[in-house]
Amino acid sequence: MGDEQKLSPDEQIALAREQFEQATDFTTAVEEEFALLDSETLDLVNRFEKVQAAAAGTPLAEHLVGELIASEVEVRTGRCDSFADVPGVMAERRAQLQTLVEPLGVLLGATGTHPWADWKRQRIIDTPHYRRNDELLRYVVWRNNTFGLHVHVAIRGADRAIAVLNGMRNFLPEILALSASSPFVEGVNSGLHSARTQIFTRFFPRCGVPDAFASWAEYEGFVRFLYDTGSITEHTQIWWSVRPHLAFPTVEIRISDGQPELQEAQALAAFAAALTASVARAYDEGRPVEPLPHRLIEENFWRAIRYGLAGELIDFDRGAPIPARQRIEELVEWALPAAEEIGATPYLAVPERNASERQIERFEAGASLEQIYAEQVRLTEKIGG
Repeated sequence: MGDEQKLSPDEQIALAREQFEQATDFTTAVEEEFALLDSETLDLVNRFEKVQAAAAGTPLAEHLVGELIASEVEVRTGRCDSFADVPGVMAERRAQLQTLVEPLGVLLGATGTHPWADWKRQRIIDTPHYRRNDELLRYVVWRNNTFGLHVHVAIRGADRAIAVLNGMRNFLPEILALSASSPFVEGVNSGLHSARTQIFTRFFPRCGVPDAFASWAEYEGFVRFLYDTGSITEHTQIWWSVRPHLAFPTVEIRISDGQPELQEAQALAAFAAALTASVARAYDEGRPVEPLPHRLIEENFWRAIRYGLAGELIDFDRGAPIPARQRIEELVEWALPAAEEIGATPYLAVPERNASERQIERFEAGASLEQIYAEQVRLTEKIGG
C-alpha cells in the first residue's frame, strides 16, 4: 500500500498498463507470510507492532510489512533481476526476521494454518487498508488466519500479461498440490491437505480461479466495472489465486500454502516462476496455453485441496486422473527451457513427501498437534537447509 493508493482508479489502471508495456521480463519477487508465536506455548501472539518497531533502522525494515492480523508478518525479497538471485534473498530475509524476533520471545510458523489457534483472539492491525477490509468483510476476514507464499513475475506487455494469466489458471491446482502444508486447523485434523485454501478461497469474494480474459481491454473493463459499482475500493480487493498486479507489472501467483522448510519454499517459488515464464514463451512462439474452462480447473482445484501431492489430478490431454506427483514432474520437464532461461533450474525439486504429507503421517503415528507443530517450527529455524 504505497503511493499507488493516492491515485484515482482511472489513473491506477492507466499507470498499470503503461508499466506492463515497459516491464522487464521475468524479474521476480517472493513474499512469505509467517505466524508470530509465543516461544513457550507456540500460540499465536499479537506482536506485529513490536516486530515492526524492532525492524526500524535495520536492513529488513523496508522489506517487512503487516498482513491483516497482529500475529502475522510478511517479508518480501524485493525485485530480483534474475530468479537465480531469489533463493539467496529468501534465505537472507528469513535469517533477518529470525534475528529480529528472537529477542522478543517470538518464534516463526510457516504452515498454511496454525493447528489450534482461536481466530477470535487475533487482532486486525490498525492500518487504513485493513480497517477497510474489516469493515467490508467482517466475519470473512476475521476467520482468515492463514499464511501463504506469493510469487510475482514481471511480464512485458499488457495483453501478453493477460495471456499469461489465462494460461497460469490451468496450473493453479498443481502449484497448490505441491505447496500443501495445512492439514490441521482449529484443533482438528481437517481431512484436507490445504485447509488454508478452503478457508481463504471459499470465504473471500473475487477469490480462487479467475475467468479467462480475451485481452487487457476486457480485463480493464471488468476492473472498472468493480470500481464503478462500488464492489471494490482498491485494486487489491481482487483476491484471485493468480492476478495481474496493478501496482507492479507482474503476474502474481497467490495460491501456495506457506512452507516450513526454506529449501521447499525456494523450490516452490522456482516452480511457479518457471511455469509463468514457460507460459509467456509459449505465447511468444505462437502456441499459447489454451485456458481450460473454469469448471475443469475447479475439479483439480478441489483434488489439490483435499489430497494435495498424495492424490491424483486430472490430465485433460489424457482425459484421465494421474498421480499428482507425476503430473507435477511432467510440468517440471515442460518448464525446463524457461527455467534455464531465468536461472530457476537448480532449485526445481519435487519432494518425496511435502509438508502436509509429513504432518499427516506423524498424526497417524500418534503424535499430537503440539508435537507436530513444534517440529514444523524447528524446520523453519533451519536457514542453512
